Amino acid sequence: MKTGNEYRDSLNDGRLTYFEGERIEDLPGHPLLGQTVDFTAVGYDKYYDPAPDATSPLLGVPQSADDLSDLIPMLHDAGMMAHVTSTSIQTLKTAAGRMEGVKPEYIERMSLYIEHAQREDVRITQCITDAKGDRSRPPGKQDDPDSYVHVVDRQRDGVVIRGAKLHITGASFGHDLLTIPTKAMKAGEEEWSVGCVVPVNAEGVKIINTTYAPRHEDTRAFPVSSQYHYPEGFVIFDDVFVPNERVFLDGETAFAAVFAHSLGLWERLGGLSAFVEEADQLVGLAQLVAEANGTAGISHIKEKISEMIIHATLIRSALEAAVSNCNVGPDGAAFPNELYVNAGKFHAAANYNQMVRHLHDIAGGAVLTAPVPADFENEEVGELARKYMAAGNEVDGEYRSSLMHAIRDLTADAYGGWKFVTNIQAGGGLYAQRIVTRRHYDLDGAKAKALALAGLGDAPAH
Repeated sequence: MKTGNEYRDSLNDGRLTYFEGERIEDLPGHPLLGQTVDFTAVGYDKYYDPAPDATSPLLGVPQSADDLSDLIPMLHDAGMMAHVTSTSIQTLKTAAGRMEGVKPEYIERMSLYIEHAQREDVRITQCITDAKGDRSRPPGKQDDPDSYVHVVDRQRDGVVIRGAKLHITGASFGHDLLTIPTKAMKAGEEEWSVGCVVPVNAEGVKIINTTYAPRHEDTRAFPVSSQYHYPEGFVIFDDVFVPNERVFLDGETAFAAVFAHSLGLWERLGGLSAFVEEADQLVGLAQLVAEANGTAGISHIKEKISEMIIHATLIRSALEAAVSNCNVGPDGAAFPNELYVNAGKFHAAANYNQMVRHLHDIAGGAVLTAPVPADFENEEVGELARKYMAAGNEVDGEYRSSLMHAIRDLTADAYGGWKFVTNIQAGGGLYAQRIVTRRHYDLDGAKAKALALAGLGDAPAH
């Protein structure tokens, strides 16, 4: 297993990573991106075991509902890079269990890679979303075939791939890139049906980073995003060679969707579990700011908070149902129930804006205009700011401002904007969850119940 410092050292491997037009030679030492390295290093240290044969519990494969239940809070505690790594490992395990009939060497390679990842304590980010070009056209009919990652050369000992993967959280901060098809492929799209693992520092890999991290010298008014931010990577594969032992799919179009659907399941479980924690945070902030404003007893405020509580309870119930009703694959690996994961993720994402709207309505305009901590320290205006931000003698003005900054940072600033988009798009848009929910819902059973209710017995439904 790696310590946090060993993780830091492992990033100095010649990788080509860029930020705001410049190549970053020293990720750990960068004033902004280095913070993400530090967050990740803390996660390493939290779960470090010096025993020579120890493996990280973060990289384990759950075998039961209890294992799943135990894994989820550990991943949130260890940070985003632990989450995306676990998601990658579980994706490979799930895909392997669904690839009966394809080349057995693919399944063996996935198993060996998982063992390698566990042994070396690496961090893996999953690359699925392609550039896509003209989205009305399939991969084979694009003006530029590189719009989707594809094989451009097959050699005796491996393949060469070209293309780009977008929106890859933490891409520059791991060791490997799990690169898989973004969707189902058809006959004639064999060169785009490629799944593999690529080292971040492989020749031809280039990563452009963006981040929502605050750029202010004094970040006290950014209590959330200053403590926890993970840049997004624009990952370019510029004729990258991948050796055979790291190729898990090469031309078998029938199995392209297996990888996409397997990743979608685990991405949505991660999204749902994050929603559950954040829903409680939103409820807590709503209640605290209502109390600070002196409005907690007003009926419409109580109704809004009650609605937020119901939302939080329903998505927590969906998460618990997804875990407790997990399925076990042929190799003993447990994976969450697809119906509850997708229905829960859809409900959480579709109603997130409404919950934030309630919070903003309860908090008021000070979410955007409250003085920052440095203002309260100013000898000329500090006491006046404290006086006018107070709510009577019992609610200190600086405390009330701190609540407003937490709400703004979480929901109404750069980080909040990032969340508004990623809550919808992470794990596939809402339409994807609708499709999978319908696929796994017992629609025939529902029809039978409706026929019985209508007194039609076994009459055919038209």
